[in-house]
Order: sequence, then structure tokens, then C-alpha cells
Amino acid sequence: MKIGDKVRFLNEVGGGIVRGFQGKDIVLIEDADGFDIPMLRSQVVVIETNANNFVVKKKEEPQAPPRVRYVEDNVDDDPSERPVTFQPKPQERKGGDLMNVCLAFVPENSRELSSTRFEAYLVNDSNYFVNAVFANNQGASWHLRWQGELEPNTKQLVDTFDRSELNDLERLSVQLIAWKRDKPYMMKPAVGVELRLNVVKFYKLHVFQNTPFFREPALLYDIVRDDRPVKQVFVEAAEVIEALRGADSQPSDIEDASAGDALPAAPATRFEEDAFEPAPVARQLTREEEREALKAAKRQLKAEQQARAKEMAAKAEQQALKAKELAAMAEQQRRSRTAPQGMKDVIEVDLHINALLDHTEGLSPTVLLNTQMTEFRIMMERNIRRKGQKIVFIHGKDNEVLREAILKELNRRYRTCTYEDAPFQKYGFGATLVTIL
Repeated sequence: MKIGDKVRFLNEVGGGIVRGFQGKDIVLIEDADGFDIPMLRSQVVVIETNANNFVVKKKEEPQAPPRVRYVEDNVDDDPSERPVTFQPKPQERKGGDLMNVCLAFVPENSRELSSTRFEAYLVNDSNYFVNAVFANNQGASWHLRWQGELEPNTKQLVDTFDRSELNDLERLSVQLIAWKRDKPYMMKPAVGVELRLNVVKFYKLHVFQNTPFFREPALLYDIVRDDRPVKQVFVEAAEVIEALRGADSQPSDIEDASAGDALPAAPATRFEEDAFEPAPVARQLTREEEREALKAAKRQLKAEQQARAKEMAAKAEQQALKAKELAAMAEQQRRSRTAPQGMKDVIEVDLHINALLDHTEGLSPTVLLNTQMTEFRIMMERNIRRKGQKIVFIHGKDNEVLREAILKELNRRYRTCTYEDAPFQKYGFGATLVTIL
């Protein structure tokens, strides 16, 4: 790299001509407006070399009077060690006044997905400065992982982690406040979004896709899209499908009607009656207006069926949970009658995978272990406020991996609880007794 070369910036928009150097690492780049911008050598790349090494003379400027040097001044002052007093203004782009922020996960080595570490980035795809807070949930509280300022149209590394930390990242939150510096702007509302990661995705290569923000494949979660916070809806797909199967099949009839020229002969639901009943107007509806009325009826009917499906799914979940609790209480009462001295009112939790899942074909050992640990955390969170409660987690005498994972979780997240081997005469070596303190 030499004077006169044409360069561009690696991590920022723009470029210019090399006009000089400051020390070993600083390059002075003249931009299109004639300003000299100091940049690190590692942050610029040559796109057109100056074969003749010519120097373009800049217009002469009046020289300042010589500065009086005092005794304490350092005579051997190195210009490269002087602080940089000029910073270029962030580049704004057309259409960037809509807030767009996303959270991205990038594997350091996508070819070694089973062992690689991951990087987490906050991508600010807008013309606003953004104050951001990135945190994760552990137990009943949140823990800060990164806090700082995002410049316009930039990405910021906020965290690095490996697979052993995935369980701590199941619940994340991102909080944002946006503004513009040194210029008027439209106020944006403060944003607080909670995310739930599906950690199984980090074991599948195809979920990491090419994006305009990274050279490597990445997994993106939208936080704000076009000024609107993106809220996750946590609905079990199997329950929604089951609820839809029991719903009326009228939408297909409406789809067929919308493709033709005539209206249905007879309405099927009260929404269709409202939509298809001739309005008391003086003129007859045009075909375009009839089609718009059909579309409005379809949207209204679809919204009602979605609400009905959600209601049915919620009722089914409540009934299943109630039945499970009743069965657990009955089992607990039965076992408490035959329990040894000092083991009354003990909750037993069977963590054998066959007791948790009906089918395990095709599931990896990691997914099975995560399922068992999820059941362990649910029972701990459900009883964490019940002082003196004893819980026996039955993991089996041959499952040392699950036992070590439980002990590690107790030592890290539930430090106020005590644990020991469950009574040998009843459980052998295959269970751990936890006491809530």
C-alpha cells in the first residue's frame, strides 16, 4: 500500500485515496469531500494501485503560527501516538429510517458443527444509533450478557459460547432505545423483546442460511422489523393441527367460490351471511367489489377459526396438565404410604426417557439428554419456593451422564438446595434426593 492507491473500507461504507501515513498502523484516506480520514491498515483494502506513485498536491492552506514549546513538552513526540481527533460521521442509506434490528448466531466453523463455538451479533440495519441490552434468563432472574451502543448500519459482536452453554440461552431478551446524533429525527418507541431459542436448531446445518450481513451462514431472529417489535407466539404445532381437524371445513368452499364468477348459493355460517347478504344500496355491486367482499369474508372466517383453535388448544393443555397433576398426586399418596421413615411427602420424578417420550427413534443422545434436563428444571422451578420439599429424581444406576448433568445444574443454578443419594433400600444407586431450602 502506497500513496495514491485507491482503497475501500472493510467494515464501513466508503473509501478514497491514500494521502499519507501516521506511524506504522494509521493510514490517511482522502474521501470524496476532501477530508483526510485516519484508518487502521487492517481496516482498508486496495482496489486500484497507483503504478507511478504520483502525489496529488492539495491546495495550500495558511500555516498556523509556530507553537511555543514548553520545557515539559516531549521533544521526541511521535505523531502516531497522538490521539485521533477526527471521526467520520456514520453513513446513512436510503430507506434506513425504518428500524430494523436482528439477533444473529454464526458458527465459527460451519464444517465442524458438532464441536464449533458460536458467535452472537446484534445487527443494526437502520440509520439510528441504538442503545442495546442483551440478557439471558436463569431461574427466576435475568443476567446481563452485553450492554452498549450500536452505530447505524453496523453489526456488533455481543457474545461467544459453546454447546455446553446452550441451555442457559433458551430464554433471551433484547431491549433497545434509538436516536440520531447531531440531527433531527423521528422518535422511535423503546423496545423490549423476549426470545425463546430452539437449541435443537444449533445441531442442524440447514437452519444456518446465507444473509446480506455475514459471509458465513447465520441464524437470524428479528427483534424489530420496519419499526414493529417481533413478538414470538408459543403454540404447539401438534395441538393446533389437532384443533384445526375438528374445525369446520368451510374455508375450502369459500376458496372455490372466490375462483369463480358467482356467489355461493346458500351461506354456511353467520360470517358468510353477513358478507354475502345484499346490501341495501341503490346500485348493484360490481364484480371487483364482490371479490373484495369474498376476500373480507375469508379473512374474517379464518380469524375466527384461528381463535377457536387456540382456545381449544389451551383447554386441551389445561386438561392434560390437570390430569397429570391428579395422577402425580395419586401416585405420591400411594408411595407415601409405603415410604421409609423420613421420606413422607416426597415427590418422585422418573427421568427415564421412556417415561417422558412415547417414541425415541431417530433422536440423538443430545436431544434425549436435553429432554430429560428440561423435565428436571420444570420440577425444580415448580417447587423452588416450597421450603423443606424433598424431590427424588430417578435417573437409573447406569446413566452416569444424566446424573452428572443433574449435579452440575444443582451446583450452578440451585446452590441453595442440598442433594444426596436417595435411600438405597428403595432406589438402589439410581436416584438423587434433592431438598429445597
